[in-house]
Amino acid sequence: MSHKDLTLFQRLLRQARPYWKLIFGIFLVDILATPLALLIPIPLKIAVDSVLGDEPLPDFVYTLIPAAEQSTMVILVLAVVLLVLIALLSGLQSLGSSLLRTYTGEKLVLDFRTRLFRHVQRLSLSYHDSKGTSDSSYRIQYDTSAVQYVAIDGLIPFITAIITLFSMLYIIFKLDSRLALVALAISPILFVITRLYRRNLRQQSRQVKKLESAALSVIQEVLTSLRVVKAFGQEDHEQERFVHQSSEGMRARMRYTISSGLLGLLLGATTAFGTAAVLFIGVSNVLAGILTLGSLLLILGYLAQFYGPLKTISKKVASLQSHLASAERAFDLMDEPPDVIERPDAQPLLRSKGAVTFRNVCFAYQEDQLVLEDISFEIPAGTRAGIAGQTGAGKSTLVSLLTRFYDPTSGQITLDGNDLRDYKVSDLRHQFAIVLQEPVLFSTSITENIAYAKPGASEDEILIAAKAANAHDFIVALPDGYETLVGERGMRLSGGERQRIALARAFLKDAPILIMDEPTSSVDTRTEIGIMEAMDRLMQNRTTLMIAHRLTTLENCDMLLMIEDGKLANVEQDVSATVKVALALDRIETAIMRNN
Repeated sequence: MSHKDLTLFQRLLRQARPYWKLIFGIFLVDILATPLALLIPIPLKIAVDSVLGDEPLPDFVYTLIPAAEQSTMVILVLAVVLLVLIALLSGLQSLGSSLLRTYTGEKLVLDFRTRLFRHVQRLSLSYHDSKGTSDSSYRIQYDTSAVQYVAIDGLIPFITAIITLFSMLYIIFKLDSRLALVALAISPILFVITRLYRRNLRQQSRQVKKLESAALSVIQEVLTSLRVVKAFGQEDHEQERFVHQSSEGMRARMRYTISSGLLGLLLGATTAFGTAAVLFIGVSNVLAGILTLGSLLLILGYLAQFYGPLKTISKKVASLQSHLASAERAFDLMDEPPDVIERPDAQPLLRSKGAVTFRNVCFAYQEDQLVLEDISFEIPAGTRAGIAGQTGAGKSTLVSLLTRFYDPTSGQITLDGNDLRDYKVSDLRHQFAIVLQEPVLFSTSITENIAYAKPGASEDEILIAAKAANAHDFIVALPDGYETLVGERGMRLSGGERQRIALARAFLKDAPILIMDEPTSSVDTRTEIGIMEAMDRLMQNRTTLMIAHRLTTLENCDMLLMIEDGKLANVEQDVSATVKVALALDRIETAIMRNN
């Protein structure tokens, strides 16, 4: 076993440590299978040697049946009863083991998934932007099951198989040492075969999981962009793309299955040769009078149970490669460091005043491509700051730095005079209410979507927030009112309705700083008037950063930041004058276009 494999085992077992009592219980129940397995051939030996033949009964039979009652029929009935009793006990042991395994395994996997899901949520947006979400989803949902296999379905059968193996080997040696040596001779061959296949199976398993994750990515992309797919009539194209990705995964799975099947074939053939050799020598010993027929049958029964654990150990080592590949992928994601790291001595922040300062801030998603360059400005507490610029100028990135979705590549951002990195991340983000161009709603009720900003909010608080956002009237007009389900991403509501619910959420949060990213760009003029009215109430006594393409949207701001190509082109204090100039230029440009 390589050092890397040993490290993986240690991490998986540490993950399973809180459940060691349940795992030990499974081990105890499973270990009962060994004595039950030792008893299985006994009734057959009694029937052959003592009913059909004249051999004496095993010693324990004399304690069950007095010598005076040991007729052939009584002994046969005893053998049959023992056979049924052993089968019942084996069934109960199997049922108990299955129940314990399922319960413990599900608890283990759920705990691992929860930890990984928690970690993924805390990774930076830059990680998710570059890697996508489907691969992380696959690792959380499927790769985490490796902990169940290693701790329960792999480790326990491996240990019990070793115990059974040595128990059977001891008994076979007691019965006939030469046959035991013949049976044992194939063990090195099984070891060599398994070792040769191990690395190949691991590599193939990694490829299978990579391709399956890619197929899942196609499904996720298409279903989340279904309107675009339908609008361009690309259903057949997307189906072909999915079939192509899935076919690649299928071929990889077939290659893995063939390799695994060939391994099973080689293991089966090897144990068959061992059984054939024992059978040949054993029958010769029976003919020579060295061994009874019942003893030979007993040895062959134990031999099957001897080779069973041997094959189990070999197959577990082989199948383990798939689960170790899953464990590698899950732990690789767990080890991904978050870009935004909270300092050990980070200070709490209850409610900020809202004074924001950028000092020589630069930011790049990639080292050689600056998105923001040398940005410096100051927004006093309670100020309404408009941010204008062309698409791609860096406006949204700028406010993402303020909320610490990313950290600056260089420079400093302060809130109330303190570096953002000096605050606890959760406390810092509680200072912001965000209203996006495309509001994000969850597939629950309107009440739950509004209350997302403040879990546990009362009905009165939700009602007040909805009225402040001019959302109450349309909500009560819906068939189920506030309990109306909004559908996936809120698609059962119009764009304006979704935006007003997002505003109600911001009202309910009551944060000191408000960020609005193009909040009216996707609604009609009439809806925009209602939204702007609600926004004006929301901005009262709050520091506000409003991003917009249209300068008219920013006419109520106190200052205007003009962003061009990632640089701060200008800071205007007289916003109304700037808006008037912009409107005049728009009219001139429109007139020129008409004349042309």
